[in-house]
Amino acid sequence: MKVTASIVQHEFIGLETTVVKSSNPDVVGIAGRVVDETRNTLTILHNGKRRVVIKDTSIFDFVMPDGTVVEIDGKVIVGRSEDRIKKRPRRLW
Repeated sequence: MKVTASIVQHEFIGLETTVVKSSNPDVVGIAGRVVDETRNTLTILHNGKRRVVIKDTSIFDFVMPDGTVVEIDGKVIVGRSEDRIKKRPRRLW
């Protein structure tokens, strides 16, 4: 998968993810499959439990369907997934 600015328009439910950095030290290291997404949170199935992580204060590593690992700042993906798909992506690099 080619990594471009439009990667933030991707659907994240069903992808494997890891919280690599957060202002809340309790959520750093949570890894698992994304099972739900709201405007401000991701719900991750971690060791059989659902853990809710705030997007705005976290940085995530997502494993794309082809195996590519992409690091995404949660501030970029704040918003409902259906609205995020419509939004024109900003180049951040």
